[in-house]
Amino acid sequence: MPESPPRRRIVLLGATGSIGRQACDVMDRYPDRFDLIGAVAGSDVAGLAAVVERFGVERSAVVNPPGDAVLPAGCAAGIDAACAVAALDADVVCVAITGSAALRPTLAAVDAGRVIATATKEVLVMAGDLVRTRAAATGARLIPIDSEHSALWQCLRGEDISTVSRLVLTASGGPFRDRPLDTFSTITKSEALNHPTWVMGPKVTIDSATMMNKGLEIIEAHFLFDIDYSRIDVAVHPDSVVHSYIEFCDGAIVAQLGAPDMRVPIALALADGERLPGVGHTMDLRDGRPIELRSVDAKRFPAVGIARAAGEAGGVRPCVLNAANETAVSAFLDDRCRFEQIVPLVAAAVEAAPQVADPSLDDLLDADRWAREWTAAALLEGAEVA
Repeated sequence: MPESPPRRRIVLLGATGSIGRQACDVMDRYPDRFDLIGAVAGSDVAGLAAVVERFGVERSAVVNPPGDAVLPAGCAAGIDAACAVAALDADVVCVAITGSAALRPTLAAVDAGRVIATATKEVLVMAGDLVRTRAAATGARLIPIDSEHSALWQCLRGEDISTVSRLVLTASGGPFRDRPLDTFSTITKSEALNHPTWVMGPKVTIDSATMMNKGLEIIEAHFLFDIDYSRIDVAVHPDSVVHSYIEFCDGAIVAQLGAPDMRVPIALALADGERLPGVGHTMDLRDGRPIELRSVDAKRFPAVGIARAAGEAGGVRPCVLNAANETAVSAFLDDRCRFEQIVPLVAAAVEAAPQVADPSLDDLLDADRWAREWTAAALLEGAEVA
């Protein structure tokens, strides 16, 4: 009888968010395959305590706990504590922290030479060159969890990247892919949060509505797969069945298809590429439903081109793009910004940003802070950006 494979030791950063909860569900379903040894949350102490109790986690951290919170046993507070958990001796560190808050813990895992399963595209958008340089020095590896990048990773296994003509990231187009452009000024928060396909956190859902998420994913793909921006494209695919596809130099096209279920890429990443039985259900492609793919309408979704240009410019501009977007989306969710203001604000911040060649971590953190302050000031001034 063959021996059972050893259980993988997992550290989960962002344990109480959407991806973190689904990662917990995967580990719960396969207790003989995974051992959760560390967990980090942003401020949800109760949620983290439930994870700690559920899995018997010995080391945990909360980055910003409420002042009156009682932390679970073995839990520490602050960003340094989160970085210490991220650097634990784990087989896989799963990064599911939303946005730029994931940068320092991810770098701690990179510096420790870990395998990093990342669902946080913003880390590579902010600091892709820095992450790659540090990973090369320590032997750390990055595995994508985003459904689109996981699809590309799956399609590329065993392939030579030099034979790729084009990587194509698919996008649902969000709730406004067919909405008349002259009605965008009346878009409400509830409408923007009503994604037609995926159930995600609010920030990612708004990014999908503007399609800024796809612009950020272009930059992420550039760093994950070491491929030129000119060979990365986007297609709108309303059904979210084709998660992404690759065109090769010989004319072949390889796509990854499946139901829209994040547990499949999560499980694949946690298992470091091993496929676990029964994670998701298999679709029947014989149901006669056509596969619809469209080009991106640049007038409807200018965020894609703005992000691509920032990525091509390099330096601190992708970092500024990300910080300005996080600030504008947060303002929209707090009813301090209209939907149609988000992307123009981001574009204006990128245009106004000082350029810094070969930025250090301090340069990137300075750029992140500058972009947030610039965008917040523009909102306070009631600036109308074209």
